[in-house]
Amino acid sequence: MTLFKHSQIVYNEQNINDDQEVGSMQDRFNTTKLAPIQESGNEAQNILMYVYDALQAKGYDPITQMVGYIISGDPTYITSYNSARSLICRLERDEILEEVVRFYVRGHLDADET
Repeated sequence: MTLFKHSQIVYNEQNINDDQEVGSMQDRFNTTKLAPIQESGNEAQNILMYVYDALQAKGYDPITQMVGYIISGDPTYITSYNSARSLICRLERDEILEEVVRFYVRGHLDADET
């Protein structure tokens, strides 16, 4: 079995000959596993905050605009003011979603500890 990586997703590849017996369903149908995104510092957080500020400065509702971008992938949801659009396009949408979920969970874990 070999592993190869494409766009932060790790795929399992297994060569099975027709005459080879497959031991279990798990052997036959491999699961796609997302690899954790390794970042230096917290680039995603910095970009999201910068884009938020740029959207707010232009009079947009930053949350609505960013959700529109995450769902559709259409960069026109993000203003080009202060290069916000080009910055957010540096991130994959799954990276953005991962950062949002990480922030949400950490906030709720911290609240439970108090």
